[in-house]
Amino acid sequence: MSVSYRIATIAGDGIGPEVAGATVQVLQALLGSDVLRFDWLDGGAGHYDKTGEVLPQSTLDACRASHAILHGAAGLPGVTYDDGTEVGNDLHLKLRFGLDLYANVRPIRLLPGVESPLRHHQPGTIDYVIVRENTEGLYASRGAGVVLRDEMASDSLVITRKGTERVARFALELSRRRQGAPKDGKRRLTVCDKANILRSYAFFRRVCDEVGAEFNDVELDYAYVDAMTVHLVKRPDFYDVIVAENLFGDIISDLGAATVGGMGVSPSAELGDRHGLFQGAHGSAPDIAGQDAANPIATLLSGAMMLEWLAVEHADDRLSDAAGRLRQAVDGVLSDGRYRPREFGGDTGCSAFTEQVLRQLEG
Repeated sequence: MSVSYRIATIAGDGIGPEVAGATVQVLQALLGSDVLRFDWLDGGAGHYDKTGEVLPQSTLDACRASHAILHGAAGLPGVTYDDGTEVGNDLHLKLRFGLDLYANVRPIRLLPGVESPLRHHQPGTIDYVIVRENTEGLYASRGAGVVLRDEMASDSLVITRKGTERVARFALELSRRRQGAPKDGKRRLTVCDKANILRSYAFFRRVCDEVGAEFNDVELDYAYVDAMTVHLVKRPDFYDVIVAENLFGDIISDLGAATVGGMGVSPSAELGDRHGLFQGAHGSAPDIAGQDAANPIATLLSGAMMLEWLAVEHADDRLSDAAGRLRQAVDGVLSDGRYRPREFGGDTGCSAFTEQVLRQLEG
């Protein structure tokens, strides 16, 4: 009997409905509505503006009961809480902590037809993944920091053994499934930290070492975060999988994205032991919403990540095959050169790019 998967789908704000809609259209063309069933759910800054809720309990419950979550984008300018913080960020945080999505996964891959600002790098020479611990680190202090007498401010950096062990194991297992670094084909985990300065990062490195000892087929490598910002520019082909604390992972992920064309081509996933959330790394871009000007590539590739994750979780080869076909279709459109999103100097909008991806799949 054919297995079907329920996908909780939160379109969100700005261009979110456009890029999520495009991705659902392509995924259904790949596998059909009998395999993937998409449930459209409320959530985001726009929903908060109307109802006072950024993530209704019914949406969280539906996400918890689904096989995976697909998200467009969240956040609108001017829609903030009383303290000035953005409402859109809260959607991600509620899902992250409500579903214990401890691994933020950011593939950094140079696509065909996309020019890197790093000279001499071509598709195939930049292909690594940053795994960012997603639930602790310095960001665990969000909302709990203190300001004393308007003279001093303090936030706490939290690293736990449990949090580090599980994200290190996740990253090592990911390296095992990959083909290794472009430069030498080695499966390699690089631990990015500041272990030479702070005890918390030295602890992070030590725990990663302990877990890494269980994986004799994956080479362990180390880099201080300041040096890492140089290495990702000078020798990105050396890297396979990088694991980092929350703040450092956040920063180097965006640096990596800039080397392969920016956020518009950067997919992402937030994963736990039972749940997965998939979305492009970009924002909601409300200034171009509704104009069919959005670039759907990041969300399409996030959809491919979703299929791959479901394939591993449920041992379903149909999904891994479909993920490969989707990536090839996106690569094919970009390689053609005639259909370029506006951020790359072209005039191809969301619907036109999606149509070309569908044609690639048909061919």
